[in-house]
Amino acid sequence: MAVYAAIDVGTNTLRLLVADAVSPDHFTVLHEEQTIPRLGEGLIPSRLLQDAPIRRSLTILKRFAEVARRLKATHVAAVATSAVREAGNREEFVAAVLLESGLSIQVIDGSEEARLTLLGVRHGLRLGSSRVLVMDIGGGSTEFILAKGETIEAIVSTGLGVVKLTEAHLTSDPPTPGELQAMERVVADRVGRLRDELPDLQGTALIGAAGTPTTLAAIDLGLTVYTPDRVDGHRLSMTRTRQLLHELATKPLAERSKIPLLEPGRADLIVAGATLAVTVMCMLGYDEFMVSDSGLREGILLDLLRHHKKSPPL
Repeated sequence: MAVYAAIDVGTNTLRLLVADAVSPDHFTVLHEEQTIPRLGEGLIPSRLLQDAPIRRSLTILKRFAEVARRLKATHVAAVATSAVREAGNREEFVAAVLLESGLSIQVIDGSEEARLTLLGVRHGLRLGSSRVLVMDIGGGSTEFILAKGETIEAIVSTGLGVVKLTEAHLTSDPPTPGELQAMERVVADRVGRLRDELPDLQGTALIGAAGTPTTLAAIDLGLTVYTPDRVDGHRLSMTRTRQLLHELATKPLAERSKIPLLEPGRADLIVAGATLAVTVMCMLGYDEFMVSDSGLREGILLDLLRHHKKSPPL
């Protein structure tokens, strides 16, 4: 057995998973954590990663690397998604990460992100050969992956990220009805085109992955301590998600931040995320979605296990 580490460098959240590999499809978690430095803050309109988010992220990545070393990880994969791949200064960021932490960041495109996310979701929910539509709600973009088993039938990257939507539309606290309606129109316009971009969705289950769905599930369950086993597979109906959206959108940020498990770095983004979930269900004809606690981070690890990629040891 060997110790492997996976790092997901997202637009809003950085995630670390260190595990002892039992087999190519099975691992024992040694350590997992996530922190919200909001790397993509202020990315629009300059298309440049900003100094303060970069410094916050570098500090966290340096600590992640130290944790991986302490746990004797010999194989490490660090993957960056939307914010870094869209940034004009991405090479400078990748170089800074390598210099300060020793981590070699791989910047992946939307298709590879979708493949890895599907790998993590299928493994976590034990989906087998089921036909599903995975909705991966991210900070910089929301990806949709239509798949049957491991076979991907279609991938659509929408550019609808919760950080982007919040920065562009939700400037009041709490958001005004006009701001919410303007954001809803933008989301509905983009989601409406999915019908033409995706094959027939009949017989598919909708699955929500990443921070928005897991947070909504934790709130719905009334959790005060995050419990992956309870969140994984939890179902949120259209009606209940609409109720949660209304409750969250009408609270000022300070009050919203007091909700258990709604982190300060996500409390301002959850309204945009819930709007996305409701709009997708409404426009694509789903009465509910199933929540996956696993996603890109777990997919990165599984891909590392399956292919024994020799990332430079820390």
